Amino acid sequence: MATYAIGDVQGCYNELRQLLEKIEFNPSSDTLWFVGDLVNRGPHSLEVLRFVKGLGDAAIAVLGNHDLHLLAISQGNPRHKDKDHTLGQVLVARDRDELIDWLRRRPLMHHDARRGYSLLHAGLPPQWDIPTALACAREVEEVLRGPRFHDYCQRMYGNKPDRWSAGLRGMDRLRFITNCFTRLRYCDSKGRLALGEKGAPGTQPKSCLPWFMHPKRASRHDRIIFGHWSTLGYHAGDNVWGIDSGCLWGGRLTALRIRKKKKKLKPTHLPCKGARRPG
Repeated sequence: MATYAIGDVQGCYNELRQLLEKIEFNPSSDTLWFVGDLVNRGPHSLEVLRFVKGLGDAAIAVLGNHDLHLLAISQGNPRHKDKDHTLGQVLVARDRDELIDWLRRRPLMHHDARRGYSLLHAGLPPQWDIPTALACAREVEEVLRGPRFHDYCQRMYGNKPDRWSAGLRGMDRLRFITNCFTRLRYCDSKGRLALGEKGAPGTQPKSCLPWFMHPKRASRHDRIIFGHWSTLGYHAGDNVWGIDSGCLWGGRLTALRIRKKKKKLKPTHLPCKGARRPG
C-alpha cells in the first residue's frame, strides 16, 4: 500500500499513464494525491478528468487555478475564456455535467494527520497555521458545492485584497483565500501577496520572498506538498516539497512517495517532451 503525490498534469494524460506505470501504481491498494491543475493547456484534459474521477477513493485531488478556470468558464464567466482552446473538449463532452460536478466538489487542501503532511496547489500566507488554513479552505469549498457556486465563479478573479485579515468578509474574503491556495508564489515582508511575480527564485524584487521562506510563516513546522510553480521545479527543503516540475513545458512529471514523518521522501521523475513551449 503506497501513497504518491503527483505534480501538475495539465492535460498531459499520456505522460501521467507512463508515470503511473513507472511507479507500478495499483489502484486497488495504492493512493494518488494530485496537487491540482489536472486540466488546461495540455492536449487531453478530458481524458485526465475522466481517469482521475474514475479512480474513486484511490485518488485525492485538490483544486488548482486551472481547475477553477474550467469551473468559471462552465458558469459563463468570459474572463480569459479558453485562450488555449484545450478545455472545449470538456465543455462539450457527453459527461460534462458529471465532470464539472465532480470537480467543484474537490477540496482546496488535504491534511493527513497520521502521516503528518498537507497537500495544496499553491501556498499559504505567513499568517496562517494549518488549522486556520483548513478552516479557510472549507469556507470556499462550501461555496463551490452550494447555491452560491455560480455567483462565486463570476466574481472570483482579482488580486485584491492582498493581505490577510480575520475581519475580511464576503467575496473579498473568498477571493483572498482562493488566491492563496491556487495562485500564491511570493509574498512581501509584511505578508502581502505578490501575485504578479511568477519567475524562479532570484528573479523577484528584493522585497519579495517565496511564500515558504517567509521568516514569520506560521506553518513553518508543518510538512506541505504543493505544485503550481514550474519555474521553481522540484524543490525539497524549508519543510516543503514543490512537485510541479514542468511536464507541460518539456520538463518532468513527478511522483513523490509519501512516507511517515521520519522517512525521507523520494521522487520519481518522468522526462516529458512537452505539449507547450514557454512563450
